[in-house]
Amino acid sequence: MSTAEASSGNRGGFLSRRRLGKWTLNTFATAAFIFVLLPLIFVTWLSFYSQEIPSFPPDGYSTRWYSAAIGNSRFIDAFWLSLRVGVIATLIGLALALPAAIAITRFQFRGRTTVNNLMLMPLIVPGIVLGIALYVFQVETEIATGIRMLSSPLGLIFGHTLLVIPWSVRLITASLIGFDRTQEEAAMNLGATPFVAFRRVTMPAILPGIVAGAMFGFVASFGNLELSLFLVGPGRTTLPIAILQYLEWRIDPTIAAVSVLQILIIVVAMLITDRFVRISRVV
Repeated sequence: MSTAEASSGNRGGFLSRRRLGKWTLNTFATAAFIFVLLPLIFVTWLSFYSQEIPSFPPDGYSTRWYSAAIGNSRFIDAFWLSLRVGVIATLIGLALALPAAIAITRFQFRGRTTVNNLMLMPLIVPGIVLGIALYVFQVETEIATGIRMLSSPLGLIFGHTLLVIPWSVRLITASLIGFDRTQEEAAMNLGATPFVAFRRVTMPAILPGIVAGAMFGFVASFGNLELSLFLVGPGRTTLPIAILQYLEWRIDPTIAAVSVLQILIIVVAMLITDRFVRISRVV
C-alpha cells in the first residue's frame, strides 16, 4: 500500500469518526431538549382537555378552561399582586445589585470573595429555609422597632428583593468583566467625568446584562411559592399560592391553562425584550 493510499484511508476513517461523534452529540442534545420540554408539552396538552377529570385518552378538546382561568377573579387578583411585587422587587434589586457588581469587579478589598458568595446565598439556601428565616427576622424586627413588616406588602417585597439580587449581581458582573475599560478611560481622557463616562459608555455596553438580570430576577420573584407562603398577609394571595389553594379542592385542567398563560406571558416578555436589548448575548 502506497503512502498516499494510507493517508487517504486514515483521513477517511477520521472523517467517519468525526461524523459519528457529531451525530451522537446532536442525538443526545435533541433528547435532552425534548426531555426538558416534555412537562411543558404535557401541561399544554392537558389544558385543552374537554373533560373535568383528566384521563387518557381524552374525550375531546376544548378551550373552556382558559375562559375559566381568565374569569376567575382570585387568579386575576393574585396575578396583579405577583406582578406588582415582582416589578417593585426587581427595581429595588437592580438598584442594589448594580453598585454591588461594580464593587466586586473593580475594587480590591478584604472579603470580596465572601461578599460575592453571600450575594448568591438566596439561590443556594432552600426556599423553605429562607422563608422561615425571613419570617423570624421580620417578627424580631417588628418587636424591636415597631415597624409593621410581618404579613405586610413591605415585608413581602423585602423578601422577594432577596430573590432578585443574586441573578442581577451575577449577570451584571459577567457583563462588567467582559467590558473593555479602555473605552471608559478614553472618554475620561476626552474630558468626561467618571460618572458621565460610566453613564454614556459603560451603561449601554452592559445594558444586556442588566436587563437579563432583571428578567431572571422577576421570573424568580413572580413564580416563587415557598418564601411567599411565610410572608403573604391575610387577604393577599400571589399567583403560585392561588394555584396551590385551588389544587387543594379541585383537580381540573384550569390549573394547566393558568400555567400555560403564565409561561406565555413570560416568554413573550423575554422575546420582546431580547428584540431590543439582545439579552441573548449574555445568557
